[in-house]
Amino acid sequence: MTTERVNPSGLAPPTGFSHAVVASGSRVVFLAGQTALDGDGKVAGATLPEQFERALTNLLAALTAAGGTPSDLARVTVYATDVAAYRAQAPELGRLWRKLAGRDYPAMAVVEVVRLWDEEALVELDGFAVLP
Repeated sequence: MTTERVNPSGLAPPTGFSHAVVASGSRVVFLAGQTALDGDGKVAGATLPEQFERALTNLLAALTAAGGTPSDLARVTVYATDVAAYRAQAPELGRLWRKLAGRDYPAMAVVEVVRLWDEEALVELDGFAVLP
């Protein structure tokens, strides 16, 4: 797969995301929404950073099982139950992203939702990747 991150100079500089990702490859992997569920199906972690780290770990585990790597991610959507809290903790969440997924940022959006499937869940991530 090849990817080109496109960040036009006329748009605000991206921080922790790319404005557009042009991806070419032969396989598209659609990743289901992942929350901070542990192996027993229970939400792990009480704080947003703890849950974000687990949800991202789960998303990357699904991607790895499909044969991909974090750099293959073309799009990720973050669903948060409290965008103000997400923004306040963005520096820590960014550090967690870089630790787990690196700096090849996909196109991203953060959307506030009233609640997630599991009432204890604070964040959910889904997306898709393009593999060679």
